Amino acid sequence: MYTVLAIIAAVLFLIAWLINAAEVSTNDVFTATNVMLIGLALLALHVAGVGSGWAPRGRRR
Repeated sequence: MYTVLAIIAAVLFLIAWLINAAEVSTNDVFTATNVMLIGLALLALHVAGVGSGWAPRGRRR
């Protein structure tokens, strides 16, 4: 349910791969490496649990 960051990271990895595979010339900001690093940052946030919401700590009755 809370896999949005992982999905966005996967899409960014796909875009970075396409830029690299097609050897598309882009500006200095939108390179395959920069897109891949943004994807890695989003993946790290997903693994760290950011965006997963609050979980109840107590017992349910």
